[in-house]
Amino acid sequence: MFMLLCRCRLGYFHVVNNDYTHWEMYAIGGSANPTINSQGNRFVAPNDRFSKEVTKHEDAPESEWKNWNWRTEGDMLVNGAFFTASGAAGASSSYARASSLSARPSSLVASLTSSSGALICKKGSPC
Repeated sequence: MFMLLCRCRLGYFHVVNNDYTHWEMYAIGGSANPTINSQGNRFVAPNDRFSKEVTKHEDAPESEWKNWNWRTEGDMLVNGAFFTASGAAGASSSYARASSLSARPSSLVASLTSSSGALICKKGSPC
């Protein structure tokens, strides 16, 4: 199982084709108005009914974070997982221009991440 948590502050984050499982509080969190574009990811929520939300808007009241540009497109939300999108409805064109790569369908995440994991690096050798 692969899990990646994003401490996202300021700037643009394109979260693509990851497999988020077994998070404790949330899978993607941000503060200081980051732009987050989540595409083609699989989010499998834990069984804890209070830990189903994928997103966490850190250190900001709703009146502030509701203007942050966070969106989900083609993500698979499993076991009650939910993504709280925010920002302007017309922001999708700016996401398209800023995307760093094309997302594959979320149904392929298991095969795309099947051999993922931590790099094993040795000092003096390339990783």
